[in-house]
Amino acid sequence: MKALIMAAGYGTRLDPLTLAVPKPMVPIVNKPTMQHNLELLHRNGIKQIVTNIHYHPEQLKNYFADGGKFGVHLLYSYEETLLGTAGGVKRMAKIGAVNDTFLVLSSDALTDINLKKLVAFHKSKKALATIALTAVEDTSEFGVVVLEDGGRVKAFQEKPKPGQALSNLVNTGIYVFEPEILEMIPPDQFFDFGRELFPKLVEKKDRIFGCRVVEYWSDVGGLSSYIRANYDAMQGNVQIVIPGKKIASHTWMGKNCQIDDSAKFEGDVIVGDGCVVGRGAVLKNVVLGDRSVIGPGAQMSDSIIWSDSFIGQNTSIEKSVVGNWCHVGREVKIAPDSIISNRCIIRAAAQLTEGTRLKPNEIL
Repeated sequence: MKALIMAAGYGTRLDPLTLAVPKPMVPIVNKPTMQHNLELLHRNGIKQIVTNIHYHPEQLKNYFADGGKFGVHLLYSYEETLLGTAGGVKRMAKIGAVNDTFLVLSSDALTDINLKKLVAFHKSKKALATIALTAVEDTSEFGVVVLEDGGRVKAFQEKPKPGQALSNLVNTGIYVFEPEILEMIPPDQFFDFGRELFPKLVEKKDRIFGCRVVEYWSDVGGLSSYIRANYDAMQGNVQIVIPGKKIASHTWMGKNCQIDDSAKFEGDVIVGDGCVVGRGAVLKNVVLGDRSVIGPGAQMSDSIIWSDSFIGQNTSIEKSVVGNWCHVGREVKIAPDSIISNRCIIRAAAQLTEGTRLKPNEIL
């Protein structure tokens, strides 16, 4: 079986982090989100993969190459103009010579779904299309799916307002298709699954089914869900491989790190390769990317620091994300829900208010 990964979008809900990094490259526990997808496919025995690229395509190609280091064979479909979810899949299927049942995944979600069971459900229903569904409390950011008894899809509802949802089951962006579905997608034009193709299938009473999955799934769309996905991974709520050696029940340590004996780790902490953590620093529920440097007395909680960044002495960071190659001076305060994009400089003693957004290369 072959799989197609949708990776061409902009990831605007994670701006400004995604101004310089495509969303599939945004790290979760120090691995790009799309790498978790490749590892999921590999665990389920799927090694022939095509992905579409558009935004910062060179970053994806440089990192993943032909997929060999991840145990898969990876091809690329470059979209000069975005073709939408269905349009992109049609083009990828042509490049991958898809002629049998195939899988489609979004590159920007974190999940440990059992793909073999999903495919088995699809085949048991003799379905043309099967949508993996999960239950959520807040449906306002998702496409809601309404099922008949037996799992057949009878209606869709796009991002309903609170209290107006017809179901709590939402589209995860994970699909199983028969190749005949490709004939229903017009070539070389923008075409979407949720807004165009799926409603047509329901209207025509084609065999489109929904399969509720019980495994972990997170959209990883905004800052809060992105931070939550990292902690879910560290707490074992999603079954993925976390880099580094587990040195305590909730601490993972990379190679060649320098950690002062007086530094304290609380909650769940991941320290990447080559990191330095100074005297008296306190890290609670923190992910440190490779080669990050944390100065003496720094206080950090519920935050993510990407690779190659420097955090100065006595600086405090709470519930925020700091991108790659940033320099944060001493005695800086970064209030919750802030996003500091790549290559930013924050001068000593700066006070960042809640919800601060810094674009790449900003100096504050």
